[in-house]
Amino acid sequence: MKLEIKNLGKRYRGGVWGLRDFSLTLEPGVLGLVGPNGAGKSTLLRILATVTKPSEGRAIWNGADIATSPNALRTVLGYLPQDFGVYPHLNADEFLAYLAAIKGIEARSARQRIDELLQVLNLIDVRKRPLKTYSGGMKQRLGIAQTLLNDPQLLIVDEPTAGLDPEERVRFRNLLASLSGDRIVILSTHIVSDVEATATDLVVIKEGRLLHHASPERLLSTVKDKVWAWVIPSEQLTAVRGQHLITSAIRRSDGVHLRVVSQTHPEAAAVLVSPSLEDAYIYAISSKTEWPQ
Repeated sequence: MKLEIKNLGKRYRGGVWGLRDFSLTLEPGVLGLVGPNGAGKSTLLRILATVTKPSEGRAIWNGADIATSPNALRTVLGYLPQDFGVYPHLNADEFLAYLAAIKGIEARSARQRIDELLQVLNLIDVRKRPLKTYSGGMKQRLGIAQTLLNDPQLLIVDEPTAGLDPEERVRFRNLLASLSGDRIVILSTHIVSDVEATATDLVVIKEGRLLHHASPERLLSTVKDKVWAWVIPSEQLTAVRGQHLITSAIRRSDGVHLRVVSQTHPEAAAVLVSPSLEDAYIYAISSKTEWPQ
């Protein structure tokens, strides 16, 4: 099982490139795709989900070009787009049964699979309620359920934990982790803690280009001995922002508690601390960053 992305690019009207020269090879595991808004994450996912075609390059699933032979992938694909919608007058059972039929899943198998998914995603008690009465988090969980109906070999999820409360987010992370052994999972998110908990590999994307591909441990190593904790008065915050890369700023009664990435000791009161993946990510997308290859 392999997904090969070779020099992939997408050009929009007006000559704007949403994705350019993107190359990557994926095998079973969870890939965390992180980057700023507008970085090209959703463009990449739509190409891989065969929703849109690339302007250049190829994406190859087990030897088949998905642009010319999309059905080779579609039969084993689960895709949750960021703008997932539902039929408001159907209930969860009806909605999932409809999608299962579209995917070609036999009715008896579909019923059993729907029962399993509604249980796992904590929707079993509301399965008969019209979807128009669902909260945002409930609709998101239903979207996750529909991606798993056909037990996909390639699972693509775009901002899947948006709208989920902390308990549901943990449940979803555990679900992804349990799925990762025998399939390829691509998780695109702006919530770094989600990929920190689940991803076996990380891709940082910026301005449509692959900035870095590494394990979480490798990403963390780039900020080893470079992260400092520092408390400053509020009135100094603007000046410090102009001098240092701040990854966190929390206002408390004794001042602003900062986390700063710096090659050198930024100030006598600053204390060296263990880096987080959030620190490493912000360092990665900083325009001043030069990544060691």
